[in-house]
Amino acid sequence: MADIKITNASMEKRAIEDINGEDATLEQLGYHQEQCSAYPVAGGQYSWVAIVAPKSIARGMSYICGWFMLIGILAMGATNNFITANFILGMAQLAHPSYTIERWHTALVSWLVALVATNINLFIPHLLNTFSRGMLLWNVSAFIIVVATILATNDHKRDSAFVFSTFENSTGFGTGYTAVLGLLQTCFGMCCYDAPAHMTEEMHDARRSAPRAIIMSVILGAVTGLGFLIAVSFCMGDITAVATSSTGVPLIQIFYDSTGSVIGTCFLASLITIISLVAAIGLTAEGSRSIYAFARDNGLPGSTFLSAVRSKYCIPIPALVMTAVIQMALNAIYFGSYTGFLTVTSIATAGFYLSYSMPLLARLLSPSHNFNGPYNLGSLSWPLSLVSLLFLLFAFITFNFPTLNPVDAENMNYCVAAVGGVMFIAAIFWFTTGRKHFSGPVVALIGQEHNH
Repeated sequence: MADIKITNASMEKRAIEDINGEDATLEQLGYHQEQCSAYPVAGGQYSWVAIVAPKSIARGMSYICGWFMLIGILAMGATNNFITANFILGMAQLAHPSYTIERWHTALVSWLVALVATNINLFIPHLLNTFSRGMLLWNVSAFIIVVATILATNDHKRDSAFVFSTFENSTGFGTGYTAVLGLLQTCFGMCCYDAPAHMTEEMHDARRSAPRAIIMSVILGAVTGLGFLIAVSFCMGDITAVATSSTGVPLIQIFYDSTGSVIGTCFLASLITIISLVAAIGLTAEGSRSIYAFARDNGLPGSTFLSAVRSKYCIPIPALVMTAVIQMALNAIYFGSYTGFLTVTSIATAGFYLSYSMPLLARLLSPSHNFNGPYNLGSLSWPLSLVSLLFLLFAFITFNFPTLNPVDAENMNYCVAAVGGVMFIAAIFWFTTGRKHFSGPVVALIGQEHNH
């Protein structure tokens, strides 16, 4: 619902942005499926870079990719904790209008979400696969229930002219610039499709099941997301009132304006909150496996400790705890600065997109590399990689644009500073320990030798 705070673009233009973003994502997925199918290792992107890139630069590229992958996953986990906390507190405020949501409330509830997700990963990890399967049905059911309910109960729907042709721009920038900003919402929603790749070492028949999970997650998200967007646009009330709702969550306000019922609104919002909570569990699992894999290959300080597996369920407990600590540290930024935490959200998307782009670049630099997995793009691999890389780079550049004009210290986009900070930290560790101990993923190097 961040779109409402930026602009209410026409549904036609917004739908085109969503479809274009989803098409570009599907092009990326084709190549990531190909790589995941050929090399199903927990390292995901950075492992693929180590395999595919020219040997002279493979080690350095893999190291940089690993750092951006980690910051993307960990920052996205913190962002999801924040979103879940907003929904929980938004429902509380709706049920008790005298309650005022404070920033520190949101930060504390974000911590609670992180702790719940960590404990589920720690004590019942064998249920993670059950959660994943169950959420497929839950997502579809929640989509149908929410859309059907708000369309049936809302007696003051917007007309099709408002939804599909009205364009309200409150950014202070021109229409073209604002349309590009709208694309960022789709980019944020299309992140994290690499999650199955990081769980491959715990999957049965990972060469087939992981790529299938990657593509299905995006297709399902694209179809339901577009349908949900259209339904919400028809049920949207006054834009200013929705954006400044005392609940802090515009979507909750739209539900309430549609149903006129606190109980009904909380029921609908709880369906989404559960999805967000399970996503927190998944992001925590993904983060811990990614830290474990990178540490296993000596890519992090304290790699021996972080790569330890001390559980009858064979889960990396130190990496899991570190994931929770970093997520909570990022959420703690919200205690002091709203703008500072927005940077966390920006670096989450930027980190993912940079990590997604590097395997594509590696592919372009190694056009003769062969992939032997069940999913193979054949002659389309190189051109699709080129188109996907261009889109990712365009999106990354756009992530650094300000969203309001005039620009000041409060609304400035600090994403580029955060990316620079990550690169600076990675460079320090590379020159102090990385270049001596990081030789690239062991599993990946074995695959590389076999491939060549």
